[in-house]
Parts: sequence; structure tokens; C-alpha cells
Amino acid sequence: MSLISKTPQPPYFAVIFTSIRTDNDLGYTQTADRMVKLAQQQTGFLGIESAREEIGITVSYWADLESIKNWKANTEHLLAQKNGRKTWYQHFKVRISKVERDYEL
Repeated sequence: MSLISKTPQPPYFAVIFTSIRTDNDLGYTQTADRMVKLAQQQTGFLGIESAREEIGITVSYWADLESIKNWKANTEHLLAQKNGRKTWYQHFKVRISKVERDYEL
């Protein structure tokens, strides 16, 4: 599996989730893996890329803003968000942007 998502021709949308973790790992890895699998099942999902060092950066790609809104409101995702705020993240920021152009080597 490629670490770089195969996305369609723009336009599409990117949700950029940047985070600083706490030291608490209780259930984090399992929940993160589950969220990726669940996101892949959502209408409008196009791909995901993630890296973690001092900060974590996860970018998910979506066909439209409605798909992003539906993902944010997914019941299981809402529970993971709550646990993230309470247990796993010192700080996080979400950015949503429209991809107008992309290219690759």
C-alpha cells in the first residue's frame, strides 16, 4: 500500500489534523486504526496520510464538504473525538481546505 494517497483530479477537500499527544496511550492505537477503517467506509472519502513525530499530522481527503460534515458527525467518530479531547491530546487543530491543484513525481 502506498503511503501517499491516490486522489482524483482536483477540486477536492483536505482535512488537516495537527496534534500534540499526551503521554496516555490507553486505547489510542486501536481507536486510530478503527477511525481509518471507518473513514474509508464513508461516502466521499478519497484517502488518508499520516505522520507522527513531535507533532502528529493526519490529512484526509474528501470529495466535498458534505462528506466531511457527515464524517465529523459519525457516532463512533464523535466518541473518539471526545476521548481525544479528554485523554490523548494536549493540543490539536483542524484545518479544512479546498485542493485546487496537485501534481506528483
